[in-house]
Amino acid sequence: MQWTLVIPLKPLSRAKSRLSDTAADALRPGLALAFAQDTVAAALACPAVRDVAVVTDDALAGRELAALGARIVPDEPRGGLNAALAHGATAVRAARPTSAVAALNADLPALRPPELSRVLDAAAEFPRAFLADAAEIGTTLLAATPAQELLPSFGPDSRARHRASGAVELTLDAVDSVRQDVDTGEDLRAALALGVGRYTATVSAGLLIPGT
Repeated sequence: MQWTLVIPLKPLSRAKSRLSDTAADALRPGLALAFAQDTVAAALACPAVRDVAVVTDDALAGRELAALGARIVPDEPRGGLNAALAHGATAVRAARPTSAVAALNADLPALRPPELSRVLDAAAEFPRAFLADAAEIGTTLLAATPAQELLPSFGPDSRARHRASGAVELTLDAVDSVRQDVDTGEDLRAALALGVGRYTATVSAGLLIPGT
C-alpha cells in the first residue's frame, strides 16, 4: 500500500515555544523549519510513501518544503492542528478518493525511512491505526486506509483519545525515530542521540545543549 502523508506546520514564528530553555526566540523558527525539512525529506525517501502534503500558511516553510518535493496545502480553516489535518486529508482525497492517508508530525528530525515504512506497513492491516510518541502520551502518526476517515484528535493525551476513537495502537519495536518528536530540550537531546537529519544537525550545531 502506498500512502500520502499529511504533515501540519504552524507559522514558524509561533512554533516550538517549549524549546525556550534550549534555543533563543530568534533561533526557534529555524529549528522548527529544520525539523520539518528533515521529516519531509525522510518521508519522501520512504518506499511506502507516494507523496507528502504539508498544510501550512508559512511562506518560507512552504517554499523550502516544496523545494524538497512536498505539495503545499494552504491552511484555509486556520482552526488549529486537527482542523488543518482534516483539511489536508480532504484535499488529498479530492484528487485521489481512494488514497491511504496518514497524519505525521512535522517535528521528527531523526526520522528514518525504513522505520517509517515498518510503521505504515503495520498500519495497512487496520482501518485506522496510530503510533504513540516516545513519551507514551501523545501521537506521532495516525493512519487511515482507503475509504476510512482520518478523524484526527491530536493534542494533549492524544494517545488515549485516538484509542477511544477506535484506532488500533501499533506496538512495534525498533521504530524510535518515528516516535521521537521534539517539543522540549530533553526531546531534542534524545533526537540528537538517535541521529538527526542534515538540516537539524546544521542548525543545532550552533546551540549549547546540556547533556550532548
